[in-house]
Amino acid sequence: MTKQLIKKLDYEATFDCVQCGYCLPACPTYIAFKTEKHSPRGRINLVKMVAEEKINIGDMQEGIDLCLGCRACETVCPTNVRYGDILMSAVEVLKEHKKESVVEKVARTAAFKYVLKNKNILRLINKGMYLYQVSGVKYATKKLNLLKPVAQFNEMNKAMPDVILSRKINRNINPFRRNDLSIGFFQGCIMDSFFSKINELAMKIMTENYVQVTNIPKQACCGALQHHAGEKEETIELAKKNIEAYEKYDFDYIVNTIGGCGATLKEYHKLFEEGTSWHKRAIDFSNKVRDISQIMGVLNLNFVNEIEKNAVYQPSCHLENVQKVFNTPEKIIEKIPGLTYLPMPEKSLCCGSAGIYNVINYEASMKILDMKMNNVKKVKPNLIITSNPGCHIQMQLGVEREGLSDEIEVKHLVEVVAEACGVKI
Repeated sequence: MTKQLIKKLDYEATFDCVQCGYCLPACPTYIAFKTEKHSPRGRINLVKMVAEEKINIGDMQEGIDLCLGCRACETVCPTNVRYGDILMSAVEVLKEHKKESVVEKVARTAAFKYVLKNKNILRLINKGMYLYQVSGVKYATKKLNLLKPVAQFNEMNKAMPDVILSRKINRNINPFRRNDLSIGFFQGCIMDSFFSKINELAMKIMTENYVQVTNIPKQACCGALQHHAGEKEETIELAKKNIEAYEKYDFDYIVNTIGGCGATLKEYHKLFEEGTSWHKRAIDFSNKVRDISQIMGVLNLNFVNEIEKNAVYQPSCHLENVQKVFNTPEKIIEKIPGLTYLPMPEKSLCCGSAGIYNVINYEASMKILDMKMNNVKKVKPNLIITSNPGCHIQMQLGVEREGLSDEIEVKHLVEVVAEACGVKI
């Protein structure tokens, strides 16, 4: 049993942790719960003790389940501990040993094997959300608090942004190119269903700056939610589909507007054994992945409108801690005419969204969100700029919970840049 567990858990990586505690001030769950098992070094110890059979697998369940996976600990770690790899190995082992109810199994199968993998189903969800919105049902549900018995869904309903109808992906290429950049655009699943407007604006910003933009019809879900749930085989299948779809073209970059998806795309090579052809192909793919802010950062954006707002920036954890994009979004924000950028205390602390963490670990997520909103209120902005759909919904939820929806807007960086450049769809 020990050899089997050591093979499945990233046991060797746990020895890189010297228990120094540098990670503690960067870990939102340690700050929120103030217990060692909710710190990175505590979780690493749990994984090590499970591998050594000093504790049972179930003993690490709570610590691992309540980890946001923000990986801020990696950014501050002086010994470069591969916390993300250790965490994912633990998630996969726990998934194998967890006894799920019939309802849980059906929900997991439906979500990961059918819904997220199927663009047609996602577009049906998009159409349903659109009808829910334009019919007035969303407004009535929100006004009358009809979802109040289920707190997380009631608050999510209030925070959910208005959607536009997403379009079927066609291989559209802008005909004029006076820029050296050629990119393949990655739509995402949740982004395409709930924030397709941001994708459309991102592509239009690039095409209006003469970037060659190509949409790939055969692109698939990135696999982020599957991977974080321990569904490694499903993630590998999706990774192969995306690698095959994009490697047929000679793009300079593969661009997305989603901090979390971009992080998964960046780490596709970790899904495959070193030395294999898939590992090499995954590295080639991942090396081309860029966030939209990195592209906008090198364009000569033509700002034609002033935005008279006081803004804070809420970065995506995975954009910073995995993709290592730290300053580019802020540099863009600081260039926008009329906009006053307000540095927020503990800006890089996770907002508590973390994929579907805010649904399955609602109370913990809200505790972390409340910490974030306290920092927002200290600088009194009237605009929160985000770089990820999960963060966007979570920050809107925070604004609603604080009763500040009439005072503070939440927008994606792309929306703000588009407004300043006069770009519309």
